This record gives sequence, structure tokens and C-alpha cells, in this order.
Amino acid sequence: MTPSPVFKRIVLKLSGEVLMGNQPFGIAPEVLPTLAAEIAEVHGLGVETAIVIGGGNIIRGIAAKEQGLERVTGDYMGMLATVINALALQDALEKRGCYTRVLTAVEMREVAEPFIRRRAIRHLEKGRVVIFAAGTGNPFFTTDSAAALRASEIHADALFKATKVDGLYTADPVREVGATLLKTASYQYLLEHSIKIMDAAAVSLCQNAKIPIRIFNIRVPGNVRRVVLGEDVGSTVS
Repeated sequence: MTPSPVFKRIVLKLSGEVLMGNQPFGIAPEVLPTLAAEIAEVHGLGVETAIVIGGGNIIRGIAAKEQGLERVTGDYMGMLATVINALALQDALEKRGCYTRVLTAVEMREVAEPFIRRRAIRHLEKGRVVIFAAGTGNPFFTTDSAAALRASEIHADALFKATKVDGLYTADPVREVGATLLKTASYQYLLEHSIKIMDAAAVSLCQNAKIPIRIFNIRVPGNVRRVVLGEDVGSTVS
């Protein structure tokens, strides 16, 4: 008997860095098919799946500022980078047989649909994977904030934060040997301890909308499916 998902509608937040694989930048050709297969498997379980993707594998607004560009200009460049990633992921998903729509917060009708909340919900109800690109459409906001905002707007059951670590730690596990994995935490804990797994605006949005955040390692094959099925993977913020 096939196990049943515990979530009906999710928003999966992917960083642009996930697409790099072992490359220093760009999109690794071997990553997209693997990622698309995992998403298609979850979608095949009947889960309405929306995705927010970052652009850090191409450019980040903050990094652009360090290179001498104005922060606002860098942020808009970052938004365009997320559209590139969204189109690449759309192509990989449709090769897997998943009908997919890219909706952008910055209008570019020739390549994607503009974000309209009701249209996004309708696509999900019709069984399409929806990829939200271009962040919130505004500078100074991260794609984490965009993911929390979209999750609130479409009434998602959970926000999945896919990372390169196993969950929520008390400190950066890469830099601090004594960092401890927390299986559960409150929104307030994240805000009070300034844990960098998500920015404060994103956490506050999820808190206000009562949307749980599931944090897990996307580099472990099958983890997206495990979390959807309610297995004890990663960490839960609620």
C-alpha cells in the first residue's frame, strides 16, 4: 500500500546554489534531472507543489554590491537570475512529464506568466507544478521572504526549506564543531537567536500565517518524499 502524504500543498524553497552541484557557479547538467525526478515523485503522490528558487548560482544582490554595483541594481539582476533557474527547472520537470508553469513577480510575458495569486492557485488545483520566480519583485527582499510570502498567499500547508545541512542547528555546523541539531523549534527561537537558516522577515511571515517550516538536506536522495510522507527527517519550526 502506497503511504499517504501528510501535506496537500507545499512550497519548496530551493537555493540557486543547489543547482551548482560541485561547480563554482552556474547550473550543473547532472543536478537538474535528479532534482526534477524528486519533485516529480512528490507531485505524483498528489501533492500540489509550488517552488521558489534562488539565483545565487549566478549572482546575488549583496555580492553585486561588494563588486561595486548599487544594491538595488544587484537585486534586480538576482531576480533575473532566478528566472533563468526557473526556466531550466521547468524544462527538466516537463521532460519528466510534469506540466509546469513559471510565474514571475517581474513581468516578462514572452518567457513566463505574471504572478497572479488566483491563477497560481488554479494551476495547482489543475495538477501543475508552479515555479515562482523573480522573488517578491522588490529589492532588499530575499527569496526566503518570497517563499514565505507565496506560501501565505496560496495557503500552503508547509514551507520546505531545502538546504545543504541536515536541519536546524544551534549555530553554523560548518564553522562551529559544537553545533547541535534541533529537531523542533519555535518561530520565536529563530527570531531571538538570529539563526541564519532563514531571514527574520520570512520567519515572521510564516509565524503570522501559522505555516510550519520543514528544514532538511536536499542533497540526500529521497528526502523531499520522506518529508512529504511525514517521516522524521530534518527539523520542524512551528
